[in-house]
Amino acid sequence: MSAALDTIDYATLLRRLDVSFCLGGSAINWFASYLSGRTQFVRCGRNRSKPALVLYGVPQGSVLGPILFLLYSADLLRLIKIRNFHPHLYADDVQIYGFCRPGACGELQNHLTECVSDVATSMRSNRLQLHATKTEVLWCSSARRQHQIPSTPITVGAATVLPVRSVRDLGIYIDSDLSMLTHVTKTVSSCFAVLRQLRSIRRSVTLPVMQSLVVALVLTRLDYGCATLTGLPNQLLDRLQSVLNAAARLIYSARKFDHITPLLRDLHWLRVPERIAYRLAVFVYRCQHGLAPSYLSAELSRVSDMDARQRLRASSTTALIVPWTQHSTIGDRAFPVAAARVWNSLTSAVTSLLSLKAFKWNFKSETFTRSHISADNV
Repeated sequence: MSAALDTIDYATLLRRLDVSFCLGGSAINWFASYLSGRTQFVRCGRNRSKPALVLYGVPQGSVLGPILFLLYSADLLRLIKIRNFHPHLYADDVQIYGFCRPGACGELQNHLTECVSDVATSMRSNRLQLHATKTEVLWCSSARRQHQIPSTPITVGAATVLPVRSVRDLGIYIDSDLSMLTHVTKTVSSCFAVLRQLRSIRRSVTLPVMQSLVVALVLTRLDYGCATLTGLPNQLLDRLQSVLNAAARLIYSARKFDHITPLLRDLHWLRVPERIAYRLAVFVYRCQHGLAPSYLSAELSRVSDMDARQRLRASSTTALIVPWTQHSTIGDRAFPVAAARVWNSLTSAVTSLLSLKAFKWNFKSETFTRSHISADNV
């Protein structure tokens, strides 16, 4: 949306809080007091314009700003669901998901055009504007069906949007064939760029300082969104592992062909596949204890919840049901499948822990020990 937080109408927002969310009395008065009476001005050097009363918009950078906007635009969810699509809102971004069989792409595209048209109309009635130039359309399919992806544009308001091969969603690049090649390439490139900059100051800082810089500037990039990389071929995972190896060698000023296992052991770093498994396991733990979004928790089911297992020994287990998949290349990478397999591979002593902090520590300790024992045996 264009300047979404700056165009919210106060009267409409307060009426929506009252009618849609049943907020009245003191609560409405608090929000009215919070929004009214605000002024703004422009300063350039020592010159300052006259203060002007703010009639629209919520304060950006505040805690309540994004929350009030989500409440203001909540009706879009119902509007999208009526068209049999799945909505997902994040601040001022709206994502619409739909799926179909290969032969029904044209029909789905027509429905999507109608849905976007309804969304644009609803936005205009609420003083919001859909940003057509920043709107993207992505068709996803397996690599074998890429030739069946439609290439015709979709109408978004008064503009037309052509399908793209890759989109950036909250810092994660998603390819149309779900290969994650773009994300891996950009992540590796940005990490090595930071490592080259850190190499120039290696002799000027101590080892603990260099380690802290690498963790803050490199490993955070490597770990961000890594749960989406589960099930990737070893060729791509090896490229990510090369970043981890280069970072360890930079910290210890090791040579290029020095054995990497002792360095990773001294740093207590998990390898890339284990870091991915760690993120998935943390997601599952949050889902099991009500700390994750409902759309993730609903994808996981316990074995003990099955009617046929309630009287068996499995009734006391923490294991999860692994859904059946038809294609291992894509289906096994789905969250309910990959997450359940990672969770079931853990010991009951780890999965039964009641503290998230204790779970993280025990998972890392157990995985780290198992990983380096197997590496020493090799």
